Amino acid sequence: MNASTSVEPDDESATAEPATDVSREELDLRRRLLGEPLTAKAKLWGWIGPLIVTVLAGFLRLWDLGRPHQLVFDETYYVKQGWSMMLYGHERKVPENMPEPDAFFTHNQVATVYGPEPDFIVHPPFGKWVIGAGEHLFGITSSFGWRISVALAGTLAVLLVGRAAWHLFRSATLATIAAILTAFEGMEFVMSRTSVLDGLVSFWALAAFVAILADRDRTRRLLAHKVATLKNDGTWDGDDKIGQRLRLGGPSLGLRPWRWVAAVCLGLGMATKWSDGFYLVALGLVSVFWDLGARRAIGARRWFSSTIVKDGFTGALIMVPVACLTYLVTWAGWLRSTDGWGRHWAEQNPATKDTGFSPDSSLFGWMPDALRSLWQYHIQMYDSAKSITSPHTYQSNPWTWMAQTRPTSFFYESPARGVEGCGVNECSKAITSLGNVSIWWAGIGAILVCLFMWALRRDWRPGVLLALIAAGWLPWFGYQERTIFTFYAVVFAPYVILAVTYCLGLILGPAHASLKRRRIGAGVVGAYVVLAVGVFIFLWPIYTAQVIPHSHWSWRMWLPSWI
Repeated sequence: MNASTSVEPDDESATAEPATDVSREELDLRRRLLGEPLTAKAKLWGWIGPLIVTVLAGFLRLWDLGRPHQLVFDETYYVKQGWSMMLYGHERKVPENMPEPDAFFTHNQVATVYGPEPDFIVHPPFGKWVIGAGEHLFGITSSFGWRISVALAGTLAVLLVGRAAWHLFRSATLATIAAILTAFEGMEFVMSRTSVLDGLVSFWALAAFVAILADRDRTRRLLAHKVATLKNDGTWDGDDKIGQRLRLGGPSLGLRPWRWVAAVCLGLGMATKWSDGFYLVALGLVSVFWDLGARRAIGARRWFSSTIVKDGFTGALIMVPVACLTYLVTWAGWLRSTDGWGRHWAEQNPATKDTGFSPDSSLFGWMPDALRSLWQYHIQMYDSAKSITSPHTYQSNPWTWMAQTRPTSFFYESPARGVEGCGVNECSKAITSLGNVSIWWAGIGAILVCLFMWALRRDWRPGVLLALIAAGWLPWFGYQERTIFTFYAVVFAPYVILAVTYCLGLILGPAHASLKRRRIGAGVVGAYVVLAVGVFIFLWPIYTAQVIPHSHWSWRMWLPSWI
């Protein structure tokens, strides 16, 4: 809970001199809550390093983004649905008897793709609104436009991981390394260049995490200032009722705007896929645990109960309603429509039945018909989603996701000699959502190190990373009978990268270590980063649909299960 760190600033010069306009009492409290203050230069490089890497990541993600000019994997759903959102405000159904609808779509015969009937969907609308925005800006004939929104989110995710590392480790070097690993992580890269929803789900959860980290820093500075002020004017140590009450629990921390930001981000994430709801729970609990540690550190006597009342309840009363309201707003297109799927269900099913907690129960006769219809739609969505059990060639079990033993083939063609520049008898042109195994395989060990450091060394940072990996991974173990895929792991990939970065910080060593120790650590860390970049470069052709000899494709299929 406290601010002690085992991964320290890069060098001794990163520690700032005490500010002259801050009292000694406040400085002591800040050190207790946040660690040693850092220089303006160190803070600046905490931005510059990740920003430079983000620019590089953007170039890699946007280069030749429109290739191939074909709907890749689940783009067949989301690209079409995104454009339908732009045209109608909700998803329209592709006629069932239409031959080759993808070919019609990609050859600019878009109008013939949508029939008059609404489409039943299993994921909320916001991700498709985001995809549709890119299509609207660049035109539906542009495959660059199909993918640009997701690519920008994937690019910004690199910066967010860097900033998360800065807040966690207070090191510009580690922040930059985390950004580099994200930029060259293969699954995140492929998901950034493919117009499907999972990259957006990852982005919004990550944005919420960075907001919660910013809230931690802000509220601890505020708490230090308020307690120091109370101590300096004698109120904290007074025997009157005010002093006694303050010593019991500590001062209020106000509305906490970064929590509002996190709640909006999580609402948008849940409006892309419901699975981000697990991050609403996880980040809410993480924030409260941090508050417990902060109030205990300032010497509040009833730190547990006061945190639950002042921070826990108020946090829940802010984050849950704001996230839910944000989620509801994203359904505006469907709510305003007259022909969305199930839009008039409530009119045909009045709330007069004795069915308990259901949208047609008399208990909910007060609810507007539009909301009762939306409720029923959600019941149908959930029932449909959990019943998707049909076998798929590339389905995988969540037990295998960290090992990346069954990546998903998004796209594969076999150009013959003379086609698309193929100079041999048979070529391969593939997009495979394979994670950078130098990161994921190291991530398995990093999780074990994090367990040790959290449980036995009482370091809060690996505990947070473990919680966020669990929030994105463990729920899928309850749906092992469903048709699910390894690329779902992109949602918790940022926290695997941060766990690896944490371990690299341990290898690098603290700032006060001997020069020899630091040099050895820097050599090992540098070699690992070079390895990660090298693996990415080697796998680049199967990430970006490059035409290569089939034998070269086979070289990259290290495991039989990758084929």
